Amino acid sequence: MGLEEGVCYTYEAALEKAIEMEEEGFRSYLHAIRIVNDRAAKLILRDAAADELQHKQQLELALLDGYNKNSAEMVKEVPTMNLDYVLEQKEISPKADGRQALAYAIHLEKGAIDFYQRLMKGCEGAPMAPVFKRLLGDETRHLKTLEDLYECHFMTEN
Repeated sequence: MGLEEGVCYTYEAALEKAIEMEEEGFRSYLHAIRIVNDRAAKLILRDAAADELQHKQQLELALLDGYNKNSAEMVKEVPTMNLDYVLEQKEISPKADGRQALAYAIHLEKGAIDFYQRLMKGCEGAPMAPVFKRLLGDETRHLKTLEDLYECHFMTEN
């Protein structure tokens, strides 16, 4: 799915693109779950896939109901460790363990963040810009959760 730099979509079109992106993320996790043998890796990937489904459902409800403007706490972006720059990105293999599954999930979430940042940049000042800011904040929270889990279990100082 391409997203042109600096383009602002209508509210509905942008939500449709976001739904497609979340579906692709879910499908990537589902594929990984099917090929990975390690139980811990499967659980990590399953939780991440469930998050994608929940996010997709929220987007679909937004199409039905409109944007909930009262959710200001969801708008804030959360600082992350940017582990995607440190962790090697590669396809997940059947031999992947929990560490590799987390690295895979971190890279998928970073892709979603990049997607929403491009949408926000293209829609600066437009009425739907707060929607994308909220979605970006949500994705940064997903990424932070994954990075915290990675730090807790796999960083050398822990």
